[in-house]
Formats: sequence, C-alpha cells, structure tokens
Amino acid sequence: MDTIKAKVLLVDDEADFVDSLSKRLEVRGLKVFTATRGQKAIDLLDDETFDIIVLDLAMPGMDGLKTLQHIKEKDVDAEIVMLSGHGDVKSTTEAMKLGATDFLEKPVDLPDLLEKIAEAREKRILVMEKHAKKKIDDILQSKPW
Repeated sequence: MDTIKAKVLLVDDEADFVDSLSKRLEVRGLKVFTATRGQKAIDLLDDETFDIIVLDLAMPGMDGLKTLQHIKEKDVDAEIVMLSGHGDVKSTTEAMKLGATDFLEKPVDLPDLLEKIAEAREKRILVMEKHAKKKIDDILQSKPW
C-alpha cells in the first residue's frame, strides 16, 4: 500500500468484533474509523471520505442494506464490502444491486480483507484522478483562449 494510509470505515453492531478488527487493521498501517450503527456511519460521511467501507449486513435498527443505500446517495463512488455471518444469497444479491463492491463472510479472513482494501484503494485513486482530470478539462474548456 502507499505511504498514505488507506482510510477504512468499519461498520458492525458487534462492538467486540469492531474493536478487534480495527486494532488488527491499524497495526498494518491503516487508518480505521468505526461505527456500531448505520446512522453513525452515514454521519461520518459528512466529514470524511473513505477508501473502503466494510459494512455488516445484519444490524439492528437500520440494517446494512438500508445503510448501503444511504451511503451510495452520499458517495456514489464508495467502495463497500458487505459482511455477513449468514450466507444469505438473496441479501447478497440485493447488496450487489445496490452498489456493494464485494461480500465476505464472518469470521473475516484478514488476508482476504486486506486484499479487498488494497483493491478498493486502487479503484478509489483512479476515480479521484478521473474526477480531477474532468475538472481540469472543464476549466480549460471554459477559458476563452
């Protein structure tokens, strides 16, 4: 990964899981933000952008699918990996339709998650470069040379 730390948002209602996984990611040089509720994750997007969001499918209150919808409304380019303790094909399919990038089952295999984070960071960088190029092109085209 780059010298700039990848920013990860970890969203899961299981506080012990969030604490354990965030520590394991931070030790590997990632900057980790956490939320134990969908609404808190959505609120964090007001002030931060993330290279990847790791989102639990089954949460009380606002579930992972509803949270996913709200996240995509705020950041259409968000890279989101869904987590589930239950291999529910219907929910997985729905999450992918709503814009999830990938799906991992709990317990999370750390090397798999790290690979997903690296892939998401690369995609995020490409998207940011594309947006920056478009802005520059728009500025240049608006000038009366």
